[in-house]
Amino acid sequence: MTALKTMTGAPSTKKSDWDSIDWSKVKSQVKRMQMRIAKAIREKRVGKAKALQRLLSSSFYTKLLAVKRVTENKGGKTAGVDKVIWKTPGQKIRAVQSLKRRSYETQPLRRVYIPKRNGKLRPLSIPTIKCRAMQALYLLGLEPIAETLADPNSYGFRPKRSTADAIEQCFKLGAKDYSPQWILEGDIKSCFDKINHDWLLANMSDFVEVHRGIS
Repeated sequence: MTALKTMTGAPSTKKSDWDSIDWSKVKSQVKRMQMRIAKAIREKRVGKAKALQRLLSSSFYTKLLAVKRVTENKGGKTAGVDKVIWKTPGQKIRAVQSLKRRSYETQPLRRVYIPKRNGKLRPLSIPTIKCRAMQALYLLGLEPIAETLADPNSYGFRPKRSTADAIEQCFKLGAKDYSPQWILEGDIKSCFDKINHDWLLANMSDFVEVHRGIS
């Protein structure tokens, strides 16, 4: 119960507080709740996992971490259609206070085109900074589930995994006398653009249902 109160209790929110936040404490509290979500999923306690997700997504600490992520990454200085970015400590604190699940509505994407080496243009859709922060907020609740259920030998877009890890696993599998002689590499053209979302929803109903607990 103490841990729950700590997660939901918000520290002081003065404009100057951003520069004095104890980020190690923030990350520790969020990590602790994520571990509880992962444990609930391993025990197949979906209802408890959904309740913990709601608690996590409403936590002041989680919102702090979400805003920190989107303002400090490479795209933090790129605005969406609303031309808004969060630069000052005061703006960041107010942004944290604005991250509310029930009143949130997604904004249109800003469309830009990036030149490719072959002379063609690659379309890029840029969400508003608030949409990015909400995505980061939800990700913190979804990540422990994905990491618990995911294939242990998948490495793409996974936290704390790299190409080197994939190479190491390939070496382990290929260094035995009875190992396969060939490794095949494939690339699905426009995978994320053309992937069948209806199929995903139909075949991952339990997984998606947990996700909807914080939507």
